[in-house]
Amino acid sequence: MTWEEAAAELRDALLSEDLIRAVATTGAQRLTVRPIEVKSGPALQIVTEDGVRPTTRTVPVTKAAVEPILDERYRNWHVETARQTVKVQISKKGRVLLSKGAPPIAPATTGKAHDREKRHLLDPGDPLFDVIGGDARKRRQVDAFLRALDATLPAEAPDRLRVVDLGCGNAYLTFAAYRYLTGRGLDVHLTGVDVREDQRERNTRLAAELGFANLDFVAGTILDARVDGSVDVVLALHACDTATDEALARAVEWDARWILAAPCCHKDISRQLRERQPERPEASALTRSGILRERFADVLTDALRSAILREQGYAVDVVEFVDSAHTPRNLLLKATRTGRGNPPVAADDYQALVSEWGVRPHLAELLHRIP
Repeated sequence: MTWEEAAAELRDALLSEDLIRAVATTGAQRLTVRPIEVKSGPALQIVTEDGVRPTTRTVPVTKAAVEPILDERYRNWHVETARQTVKVQISKKGRVLLSKGAPPIAPATTGKAHDREKRHLLDPGDPLFDVIGGDARKRRQVDAFLRALDATLPAEAPDRLRVVDLGCGNAYLTFAAYRYLTGRGLDVHLTGVDVREDQRERNTRLAAELGFANLDFVAGTILDARVDGSVDVVLALHACDTATDEALARAVEWDARWILAAPCCHKDISRQLRERQPERPEASALTRSGILRERFADVLTDALRSAILREQGYAVDVVEFVDSAHTPRNLLLKATRTGRGNPPVAADDYQALVSEWGVRPHLAELLHRIP
């Protein structure tokens, strides 16, 4: 697609009677357009920011008025109308990506609930996926995770967000989260961390191709990877076994405001239960059978993680973020920092669980909670 074709779509959306808002960004440069009413009638309020001082001006709703901002060639455009959402991105190589999706607020429908079209925060047909790949199942998981992220962040989220995705792998979530958050008009710096250098090289190349200027990747372990600056949001999608504990520990170390972690396997606690089984005949019904022990270990591990996070000053919700048909690992820990550390109930819950089952949670060891 050419820029001229994309600009025509943006122009139509900006001049439409049902415009809600538009956000355009390039690095620290940001432009916001909103429809307003003045004495002479409908108008557009245009706010430009360069990281130092915002400038506001009001222009009429005319083609001549919007041409100058289109001529600026912002790399990322997100335009919302009552009928649709239009997104345009320009990569560093000049490739123009255009996508259209549902409006930000679904219009009322008169049909039955099951006849309504499911809205996606990031359309599965978004051109982004042509670049980064990912099958339909993975795209559903990513969209469900984005919904959880959207529900966790407050409506008035900070304009500047530092986000880290730990154990990012192929970075499907990393790319999608960056695309979604910048589409919300937020100034986002997102870092993906994975132990493999080849993944870092691949993901860095794709970020450059997409023109995602504030998205970078680091090769290293979750515990040791260097991430500069304070961190607001920590993501971890299916970090295996104790890698989830490491992600939670780094989030606590950074004093992150929001944590979203979807655990994968829970081998560590399952192993401990198996080793303790001969000593605890009264618990044999839960720990003798391998499949029951593994399922119980899943529940016990995440209950312990939740109690530990609450002791560290977080409010924690444990939810299913996607239907089990798409992945059996569909549990999500959502934690929001409250600043109220060591609540007695959380401490009692934690001590009761470790005393009853004789386990040593890896997260507790990482946080030096066990002597």
